[in-house]
Amino acid sequence: EIADKHHKSIAQVILRWDLQNGVVTIPKSTKEHRIVENASVFDFELTKEEMDLIDGLDQNHRVGPDPDNFDF
Repeated sequence: EIADKHHKSIAQVILRWDLQNGVVTIPKSTKEHRIVENASVFDFELTKEEMDLIDGLDQNHRVGPDPDNFDF
């Protein structure tokens, strides 16, 4: 719904959410159209309500290792 409103992809909304939260994200793709899409996140901004809605999706569940407790 948020992506449609801004005429963006879901990935672009996630990248924008990261930017607005000060999260450093390095998107990766080998497909040229996705690389261009990943860079096209500076021409819109999420509202506070949209940010809050996305924040509300957090289930405090990890799918990978915890970077704060990584056993090297």
